[in-house]
Amino acid sequence: MLPRWERYFSGHSENPSTRDVRPTQKHVAGKTRHRSKKTTAASRRPKVAVSRSKKASAGVRRRRTSQPARAPQGAPAVKKPAVVRKPEEAPSPGMLGKKATQRHGFKIHEFIVYPSHGVGQILAIEEQEVAGAKLELFVIDFIKDKMTLRVPIAKVASVGMRKLAEGPLVKRALETLKGRARIKRTMWSRRAQEYEAKINSGDIVAIAEVVRDLFRSETQPEQSYSERQLYEAALDRLAREISAVQRITETEAIKEIEAALAKGPRRGPKPAEGEGEDEEDSGVVMEEEAEEAA
Repeated sequence: MLPRWERYFSGHSENPSTRDVRPTQKHVAGKTRHRSKKTTAASRRPKVAVSRSKKASAGVRRRRTSQPARAPQGAPAVKKPAVVRKPEEAPSPGMLGKKATQRHGFKIHEFIVYPSHGVGQILAIEEQEVAGAKLELFVIDFIKDKMTLRVPIAKVASVGMRKLAEGPLVKRALETLKGRARIKRTMWSRRAQEYEAKINSGDIVAIAEVVRDLFRSETQPEQSYSERQLYEAALDRLAREISAVQRITETEAIKEIEAALAKGPRRGPKPAEGEGEDEEDSGVVMEEEAEEAA
């Protein structure tokens, strides 16, 4: 048996307690290593959370710093610099204002005469853009025809739009109705064109001449369909203008026209159509021709 000091230095020991020392230390060392790994993994997680919280707090700080600082209570208020606005350009004299009520002597709500449609009322004066150009327009309402017409102000003179006839001109038209009918000895188609041109001329005296020439009394033959159509169109135009001027109803105006026609000379039978084609009557009334023929 070796001496004790040799056994100590050689690493051999018969003592059972000393034999289990080294494996126990290794087992303990492995456990400590495993625990240290867990602790290191666990210690890393809160670091990530802390880093996120730090980022959030940094974002809050940035927001706070970006907001303007509030003035302390009792401090004088700082006035903001006034914004200087450019002066609006004044409309040119040729351009229409938003509240225009008169143009070229025509006012809103005024009754006018449009040659091809008769008496109408101006509802408004408006501005529209057509093909890139701004136009001033009269908005005219024809109540009886249930029609609204927009007329460029620049075209008023060319289309023949005018104001209502004055009292002396209306009186002259009524006197025309009392005169003798003057009819040309031409084909009806040519005379119909002349009558239609007078009706669309817008001249109140010319319209009265059409009413006078196409009027038929009870002793005369009835009018043809085309004659009746032209007579009613002329009578309607004349009655509407007289009613607007004298401020009476159209029915009363028609009665006044018929009374003026009744005061005219007595009318005899109508001459045969086509006789003396393209010859003018020279102011000779049909009644006198009938008497001379008799």
